[in-house]
Amino acid sequence: MHPAIVAHAAATAAALMPDRFFLGLGTGENLNEHVTGDWWPTPGRRLEMLEEAVQVIRELWKGEVTNHRGTHYIVDQARLYSLPETPPPLYLAASAPKAADLAGRAGDGLIATAPDADTVKGFNAAGGRGKPRYGGLTVCWAKTDAEARATAHRYWPQTVLAGGLTWEIKTPALFEAACKLVREEDVAIEVLCSADPAAHHARIEEYVTAGFDHVYVHQIGPDQEGFFALYEREILPRLT
Repeated sequence: MHPAIVAHAAATAAALMPDRFFLGLGTGENLNEHVTGDWWPTPGRRLEMLEEAVQVIRELWKGEVTNHRGTHYIVDQARLYSLPETPPPLYLAASAPKAADLAGRAGDGLIATAPDADTVKGFNAAGGRGKPRYGGLTVCWAKTDAEARATAHRYWPQTVLAGGLTWEIKTPALFEAACKLVREEDVAIEVLCSADPAAHHARIEEYVTAGFDHVYVHQIGPDQEGFFALYEREILPRLT
């Protein structure tokens, strides 16, 4: 997606939700981006595009007429008229060293999906020290561990796909085909499938130990109310 469009949408959202919005950016997934028919770039090129996109977005957020002719993007006399009082924070997703470096240099914060201390260290070393560090934890809570494993396997089998497949596969049908050989026990290795509050608390602590100061939790499956009730009753009191 062209960064001028992203800048416009994010500025509008931030104006409507003062101090309650931040923009998270990453190098993308083919599933979402192949629809325009453009060539799907290599990971290194996508990282270059992300860095240039951050520059374009920040320029447009100044509210001035913007012209840009870069390696990957062109902006011709663009101006955003609806802007928040202050630009929203811009956080960058990272799971590899070069992405962590970019997040530290060009972002206002880090987003990651694993409790990887090296990612945090790379982010800090590149200029991210003192900036927010968000870690994403995927879980499946259910009334029993067996139910949790079955639910995670049904709704989230692609989590075990390796070798960059999750961002290289371009259609749901191909994802379905790739996941046919995924076993329930494979998913349970990657996803916390547990009814035990202590297990959830311990997994959050892994992110704290790795250096994250925010943890967002993704519950798999339809029982969102049960998940929220557990975290309200058992998890949040332990964290405070």
